[in-house]
Amino acid sequence: MKLNTDMQVNRIADEIWEIPASEKAGMLVPARIYATKQILASMDSGVFEQVTNVACLPGIRRYALCMPDGHWGYGFPIGGVAAFDPHDGVISPGGVGYDINCGMRLIRTDLTLTDVQPRLEQLMTELFRRVPAGVGSKGFVRLDRLKFEEVMCKGARWCVEQGYGWHEDLSRIEEQGCIPGADPSKVSDRAVERGISQLGTLGSGNHYLEVQVASNDRIFDPQTAAAFGITGQDQIVVMVHCGSRGFGHQVASDYLKVFEKAMRRYGLVVKDQQLACAPFRSPEGQDYFAGMNCAANSAFANRQVITHQVREAFGAVFGRPAESLGMDVVYDVAHNIAKVERYEEGELVVHRKGATRAFGPGRQELPDRYREIGQPVICGGSMETGSYLLVGTDQAMRETFGSTMHGSGRTMSRAQAKKSVRGEQLKQQMAQRGIIVKAVSMSGLAEEAGFAYKNISDVVETVDRAGITKKVAELRPIGNIKG
Repeated sequence: MKLNTDMQVNRIADEIWEIPASEKAGMLVPARIYATKQILASMDSGVFEQVTNVACLPGIRRYALCMPDGHWGYGFPIGGVAAFDPHDGVISPGGVGYDINCGMRLIRTDLTLTDVQPRLEQLMTELFRRVPAGVGSKGFVRLDRLKFEEVMCKGARWCVEQGYGWHEDLSRIEEQGCIPGADPSKVSDRAVERGISQLGTLGSGNHYLEVQVASNDRIFDPQTAAAFGITGQDQIVVMVHCGSRGFGHQVASDYLKVFEKAMRRYGLVVKDQQLACAPFRSPEGQDYFAGMNCAANSAFANRQVITHQVREAFGAVFGRPAESLGMDVVYDVAHNIAKVERYEEGELVVHRKGATRAFGPGRQELPDRYREIGQPVICGGSMETGSYLLVGTDQAMRETFGSTMHGSGRTMSRAQAKKSVRGEQLKQQMAQRGIIVKAVSMSGLAEEAGFAYKNISDVVETVDRAGITKKVAELRPIGNIKG
């Protein structure tokens, strides 16, 4: 098998490959990649280079990990997971990403395809009208500095208190939609300026709002699906993929500059400047952690306001309140985050960069309704190929710090995709396949063509067979909103 690296890569199990710590000077632990032979062979050289660079960071524990959707990223590969001892380890913005708490939310409904199909064009138009998308888009929620600071500290709970959601939503969000330890004094005026008007907006890039169908023939675990509120029968669900927008981007940018200076102060040397870091317990490390939590909470709030707008749109189109349409949140989970979590070694600072938390049964962090089953895991595919709902496992807790894939993963740059298809052409092709697309930018639409991504089913099969998440249902798109 020809790989895009000269490093030694050993097969540990059918879907686990390991690069020994002896392969690169400075590696403190081995690097492990979850992939089939075909997916591993398709991975760009940056994955191998970056995951082994991560394995050199101070205080790293067990392994530097990369999921099957892995590809080159900033510092960490997209799909990267690493855990650090909080006492002698580091925290790195490159292990979180610029879009802090970019994540996924899934909303179920009692509606079926038969109910929605006659009104699908109207529904997508109404959703497109109510949920601002695109670069620089602004939301309808008006905030002053003090109120925005409340959002930073309370997250989704602030939204529910303002009437933008239902109280029961909070129990179905990672960390109940509010990560403790946020400190608004640790974010810059520029970050506030960029984020204060963006609550309830999708943004651009690969972010989307998608109306999907859950059919009986694509439910793989009916018992777990039913516990998640997915009953099949061509059931309509809504998936939201977005994050902290310009606010999180600015927090990351600010602290990367701080950390470049801090590394000299603490004598830290990294293989790549994009892995700029600071000791987790240092003042700089704690300041970033507090600012990152502000951005993470704003992202939970962002998806909560979008949920409110989605419910309002469905209510307007179907002439009934959202409560009567069964529009409950299934779950909301982050895939760009650093969190303190407890494992066999004790507390660890777990970085997930384009990777999703996948806690197995019994974890106290899970809501009561899911504790015996495991955490819902939401993995988005391309807008052409569908997405998946999975469930976390005990094996993930033992092997991957309760982590799994987050999506399909790019195989083609945005520039290449735009050279391969025009946005208008892609929109027409999707319409012929029964997928209505509303997009702010035709150029941006072309960037997200399905052929620019790995096959989501192949990636999901990898984590399913590896046992770190089990597939529950496949969700087929019928309507998509892109920035």
